[in-house]
Amino acid sequence: MFVSLRCVARGLPHWHWNSQPNVSLFQPPRKPDTEDRLIPFPDLVIHFPHDFVIQTLILLLSDPPIGSFSLNITDFAHPPGKEETSVSDPDSSFIHAMEIQIEAPAKKTKRLTSVVWNHFERVRKGEICYAVCVHCKKKLSGSSNSGTTHLRNHLLRCLKRSNYDVSQILAPKRKRKDSSVSLTNLTYDEGQIKDEIITHTYRIDPEPRKEEPSQTVSLASINFDQERSRLDLARMIMLHGYPLAMVEHVGFKIFAKNLQPLFEVSSNSATELDCMTIYVKEKQNVYEGLHNLHCRISLAVDMWFSSENARYMCLTAYYVNGDWKLQKKILNFITLDPSHTDDTLSEVVIKCLTEWSIERKLFSMTFDDCSTYDDMVLRIKDWLSQNKPLLKKGELFDVRCAAQVLKSIVQDVMEALRDVTDKVREGIRRVRSSQATLGKFNEFSQQFGITAERHLVIDCPMQWDSTYLMLEAAVENKGAFSLLQEHDPSYTTLSETEWEWASAVTSYMKLFVEVTNAFTGSKYPTANIYFPELCDIHIQLIEWCKNPDDFLSSIAMKMKTKFDKYWQKCNLVVAIAAILDPRFKMKLVEYYYPQIYGSDAMGHIKQVSDGIGGLFNEYTVSSSSLDQDTALPDGTLPTASNGTRDRLRGFDKFLHETSISQSSISDLDKYLEEPVFPRNNDFNILNWWKVHTPRYPILSMMARDILGIPFATLGRDLVFSNRGRVLDHHRSSLNPDTREALVCGQDWLRVESGDKQVSLSHPAVSLYIEPK
Repeated sequence: MFVSLRCVARGLPHWHWNSQPNVSLFQPPRKPDTEDRLIPFPDLVIHFPHDFVIQTLILLLSDPPIGSFSLNITDFAHPPGKEETSVSDPDSSFIHAMEIQIEAPAKKTKRLTSVVWNHFERVRKGEICYAVCVHCKKKLSGSSNSGTTHLRNHLLRCLKRSNYDVSQILAPKRKRKDSSVSLTNLTYDEGQIKDEIITHTYRIDPEPRKEEPSQTVSLASINFDQERSRLDLARMIMLHGYPLAMVEHVGFKIFAKNLQPLFEVSSNSATELDCMTIYVKEKQNVYEGLHNLHCRISLAVDMWFSSENARYMCLTAYYVNGDWKLQKKILNFITLDPSHTDDTLSEVVIKCLTEWSIERKLFSMTFDDCSTYDDMVLRIKDWLSQNKPLLKKGELFDVRCAAQVLKSIVQDVMEALRDVTDKVREGIRRVRSSQATLGKFNEFSQQFGITAERHLVIDCPMQWDSTYLMLEAAVENKGAFSLLQEHDPSYTTLSETEWEWASAVTSYMKLFVEVTNAFTGSKYPTANIYFPELCDIHIQLIEWCKNPDDFLSSIAMKMKTKFDKYWQKCNLVVAIAAILDPRFKMKLVEYYYPQIYGSDAMGHIKQVSDGIGGLFNEYTVSSSSLDQDTALPDGTLPTASNGTRDRLRGFDKFLHETSISQSSISDLDKYLEEPVFPRNNDFNILNWWKVHTPRYPILSMMARDILGIPFATLGRDLVFSNRGRVLDHHRSSLNPDTREALVCGQDWLRVESGDKQVSLSHPAVSLYIEPK
């Protein structure tokens, strides 16, 4: 049986006719040009099987397309074109005729299939459709054209939502049935990052539609680790020096909640405990690392202060690791209570050495002042000598910070020239007080050939390098100041003698600025760089003391007295460090000492030669015992493999002893007799010794220990400042244990976080600097 179906369609934008039998009559069309465009259809007469028409009627009545249409259905007992029977005969082949009129709504509301609508209520006001959040009542666009992405994003940011399962919200719609997304969860532990990467894989399937075959949505749960995230927050605070109280800040809480709604921000006290946990773990790692070193360690002792006049002692270890890289580790940051007097500071240091068990590895200690700590050093040396004799009987143990010595000398010079400096400062202020005066002064400067680039500047009194720049510019414009005084009698400038003093002191300070920049700006701040700079200062001080002017000669004598104290303590170890530079060797000592000591130079050169020779002999003895202990445990000699008596055991002993003796004799001499290495600015002495270790096995051990000595522990932020080390208020207000954990932990985490350009002369802590 066949059916003739006549349709008159008016505006069916979402459907099109399909005249193939056994296929749904209406199917979704391709995307129209506009949503409301009407697609006209001509009158159609289509023939289908009877059962197919019944299915079509059910579909149309249950889900009518937009617009209106009419269907004229005639039932035939035979195909069209054949002879038809009479309508009046109920038993004939013509069964019945039927007309159905359907008026569909002008526009059908789209089904809300996304899971986000579980959290929104759709409200229509006039022609505008809103989506109202059921949690915060915020109105967002609810139009079908807007999609649901903005609704998903709002749910993730909604602070008033509780801990709902966000997995469905985070799953965006995909056109493809299967897709995967990989995420990595990174931490600050970069040293173990390969082992700690966690990968989450999400399977995202398209949401099912009734018009299409049903598809399942498979979504893996998100593995959020509260404890790990909390420790990451503590590491961040330690690494960057943030205050612990930041976890209580409203802005941070909002940021954390928006970033991860499941994360519960810890309290201040809980974060402090997390920092202590990290500190204990990292301290154990540092402890093991120091004990695995096959070299000696040099220790720097620095004093710190707070705005409340509290005192702190910072102990920092310096060494060259097995890869010949210069390293430093802050071991302790100790709070000194009022009961700690200067004569008891040695007990504090000894306690720290015992805690870290490095007393037998200690090579030297560097202090930041030449005039104090002498008694403290003697007590520490006596205590260390009880366990193990110091190298060279402790002659190389006491080292003082060269940068601090230069800073102290400059401060004495600035104090002596204070009156002249004040006059220069006031004169510059007078010149810069008006445009007319400044314009006239610039005209006078041009008459003396002074370029416009040399502007007058007023210094910052707490930065002595800025005072140097002010004096330098003023001295260069001396003639312009004199002409300005002639033009304006009310203006007074320096006298001729004062100008001479200012010029001489400026030349002094220029040398100190250059040397200080060499100390703090070196790419490889190893111990070998200091000797030539200190020798230049020594030679200049000798010449300045010969100045016929009593004022200038008195300043030079005061500077030389302070420098001589430093030179007396450190000249031997500084010279040995320079000899271990293959570009200099003994030649640099032979060049400078005649200029410093004159006719007595040969005696001082011999002292240095004997000093490095004696030190090398001590290393030879210690390395021999070490080699013997390693090669021949318990003092035994090798035997035959079958356990029988070895007739050449005596030869093995003879060969072992003679090889050690020959190598110890020739190692240092061979190094000194070979030509010096060509000088270049990018020379890395540690790389040189790393390559030449097989050639100089014992001397390289000595070079590794000597080159790691910190001769300058001040960075640029302190060395040019007239202020001391002052801890910021945030850290000074903490309890002593937490303060030490944060300071030391920051230094240790910087290395682990990949900051391989850590300056060895700059403090590892972000510090607030104030006058002492």
